[in-house]
Amino acid sequence: MNQKIRNKIEEELKVKITSFNSLSGGCISNAYKLKSAGNKNYLLKINEGHKGDMFLNEAHGLAELKKANAIKVPEVILAEKDFILLEFINSSVRSKNFFKDFGIKFSEMHRYNSSTFGFYEDNYIGANPQPNIAAKDEEDSWNKFYFNKRILYQYRLAEKNGYATEELRTGISRLENKFEAILSGSEESPSLLHGDLWSGNYMVDENGDACLIDPAVYYGHREADLGMTKLFGGFNSEFYSSYNENFPLPEGYDYRENIYKLYHVLNHLNLFGRGYYAQVISLIYYYL
Repeated sequence: MNQKIRNKIEEELKVKITSFNSLSGGCISNAYKLKSAGNKNYLLKINEGHKGDMFLNEAHGLAELKKANAIKVPEVILAEKDFILLEFINSSVRSKNFFKDFGIKFSEMHRYNSSTFGFYEDNYIGANPQPNIAAKDEEDSWNKFYFNKRILYQYRLAEKNGYATEELRTGISRLENKFEAILSGSEESPSLLHGDLWSGNYMVDENGDACLIDPAVYYGHREADLGMTKLFGGFNSEFYSSYNENFPLPEGYDYRENIYKLYHVLNHLNLFGRGYYAQVISLIYYYL
């Protein structure tokens, strides 16, 4: 652990760090379990090579999720540009009704609304920037916000990264012309979104309940959050049925699901390479 960071933590918290152990699992940052002289545990995440405000954005996102008072998030103890110190979540086994309760709580979080789409700051989706500051014509138009700030942004990133084939260019252009029709019937107030919920971005706390971590927060259509949960597994049918019973989704959600998967698969194309190209094309041409 960087001595400067250690000194900063000890100074700000007025504690002595007695031990620190490296933790596995992080693909963007290094994580450590710290223990203080009072036997209190903390989670420290460090990414000294990152030039942005990733950890400050993470702290702000967790604070926003906490406002909904619906589902557990770790307390932010200290956040700086090059590290974030969090409450350490003692992981346990899932409670008997874990996914049923998770679905209900997640739907309650989505009831927390804003008057406009977006967020007061840009943040990150994985290691890629995620633009959230809406233009005037995007603040009250989910169609425009989602296409411009999510699909088009990732497409332009793909152009920079050399992935923009003629097939992809044509697909995005044709998709834009159909975007309003695809999302028709799903109009709702902007919901508070985790933004990047997959099985690796929730934990099971010591009570056996869900705890959300690593958000990419903004206010958008709640279907976007649910679409991401369908990509990499980790959620069972109870999660979706209890969610929908508590906060029913607009008709046609199944049809729109792929448009929300597309953003994240485009992001994976830009993060990890051509292995995701075929899936991107499949999701686009589903609508064409």
